[in-house]
Parts: sequence; structure tokens; C-alpha cells
Amino acid sequence: MNQFRHIVLLLLCSLFVQSAQAQGESTSIYHFLSLPTSAHVMALGGANVSLPDDDAALLLHNPALMSNASDRAIALGAMSYMSGVKAGNAAWTQAASERGTWGMGAQFVSYGSMTETDVNGAELGTFSSLDMAISGGYSYVLSEFLSGGATGKMVYSKYGEYSSLALAVDLGLNMFDEDHDFSASLVAANLGGQVKRFADHSERLPFDLRAGFTKRLENAPFRFSVTMTDLTRWRARDYYNPDGKEGAGHILLNHFVLGVDLLLSEQFYVAGGFNCRRARELKAAGSSHGAGLSLGAGLNLKRFKVGVSYAKYHVSTSTLMLSAQYNL
Repeated sequence: MNQFRHIVLLLLCSLFVQSAQAQGESTSIYHFLSLPTSAHVMALGGANVSLPDDDAALLLHNPALMSNASDRAIALGAMSYMSGVKAGNAAWTQAASERGTWGMGAQFVSYGSMTETDVNGAELGTFSSLDMAISGGYSYVLSEFLSGGATGKMVYSKYGEYSSLALAVDLGLNMFDEDHDFSASLVAANLGGQVKRFADHSERLPFDLRAGFTKRLENAPFRFSVTMTDLTRWRARDYYNPDGKEGAGHILLNHFVLGVDLLLSEQFYVAGGFNCRRARELKAAGSSHGAGLSLGAGLNLKRFKVGVSYAKYHVSTSTLMLSAQYNL
């Protein structure tokens, strides 16, 4: 119980500091950290912190969920993000004790080769761009229903001759009631700051306080997930409502991600989701077809799992993701 109090106190202190900073700042970098690292999460809307799956990649969404992952599990994921842009991730979990699990993860986004020009538009050559993060974390079963976890990560970005380095921590709690098939979580992601800046101006990490729950219906093959993101940003004027013209109802909806699983058997699922904020952003950019929607399916065998998902993150193209896990 003392460990639980320490984790909750650390979460609250971190949230107070980050929330205070968020009130005075409106921009951040390293937004690739919010991309899903699991095809199942992407199918459920792209953001989920409470999914009680045996999925090592979930450590990059909520470190407390490492407690649900198999011992010596390796997960790989690949995403076709936008035209010419590729993203991928890898994760590993291993039991450290009867109650503890440690894990490692990595994710990257490669933007390919770009043309470099001077101020007059004359071509000078080409350059490459890359975002990446390497993570290591630990989770611990605090009680019959409660798990806590923390992940430390090094974040690196390089755009041509400019580069930046940051250190961050994710903190998470998960409550799982197996008898009622109910899971609820709270996550504070990207607590930290830059060690090396792109230029003279310091930029903040995309701190995100997320909360959510996942519940399976009794005597029915449906499981619902509700996730709320950006819980420290409730002002009428923020980065997705700069003119302040949207009402409180619209602002509230922008924080919600909804998902549903159709569990056809213990081995096969079909999933769908709706991301309210992404739907609004895509519609504002002129894309209304399928805005905010996502779909996916997965096959879970004894030692091998595979999932595929579809969503739209940009007006120019659709995004596909494939993820797989093998338990050694």
C-alpha cells in the first residue's frame, strides 16, 4: 500500500507541474510519440490506456499494462503513415519476479529524403529527417486489482543539420477486475524536457494526461473502450480551437476516443473506433470521408498474435498498420 501511495503522490505532483506549464505554452514537439504502437489500439481510435490484452507494445501506451504481457514476448509494428513517411516500433517484456515485469521499447518515424533549398528557392541538395525514441520501463502488481508502472525514454529528432534530444518519463496506473472484465487506467505521458534544443528556443514535450476504461458486456461478445486525452487542457482557446469560437460541448468531445471490439472467439476479434478530435481536424482540412473512423482485426494464437488496422491521419492518404507478437 505504501508503494501505491508513493506512485499516486508522484503522479499528482507531476500533473500539477505539467498542467501549470501547459497553461502558459501552446506549442510542443515530438508529436510522433502520440502515434499508436499496436494495431489493436489504432483500430480502437488510436488512443487507449486500458486495453487488458497480452500485448507487449502496450507498454508504450501505459507502462502499467506490462503486467498483462507474457513473459519473454517480442512485438513488432509497422505503419504507412503518410506518402513517403514510414513508422515502426518494437517492444519486449519479461517477468522480473512474481509481481514485477520489465520491458523495453523503441519507435521511429522516417520522413524520407527531402529537397534542401536556399532562401531564393535554389536547390542545394537533399537531406533526411527522423524521429525516434528508446524506452525502458517496469511495472509492479500492487494489489489484487491494481498495477503501477513507469517508463523512461530518450527522444531524438534530426532534420537535416538540426537535431534535438529530450528525456521523458511515462507514469501509469491500471485497475483490472477480471471477474467483471473491467479495466480502468490513468496515464501521465511525456513528463520531461529537452536536453539539446534545435536552436536557441526551448520547446516542450507533448505532455498528455489520459484516462480511460474498457468493459466487456456480460453474455455478449462486445467490449467497449472510452479514452479521454489532453485532460490538462480545458480552456476555450487552445491548440485545436485557437479562435475560441467552439462551445463547451464541442471542446469536451474533442477529448474523447471511442472503441468497440467484437470478440468472435478467444482467438479472433474485429474492432472499430472513432477519434473525435481527429475527425474535427480532418473535416476542417477538407476531408470528411471516414474522418475519425478506424477499423481493424486480429488473430490471437497461443504463442503468436497478429493484427491489422486502418485509419486516416492525413487528408492526402490513408494509414495501414500491421503488428505481430511472438511469445518465446
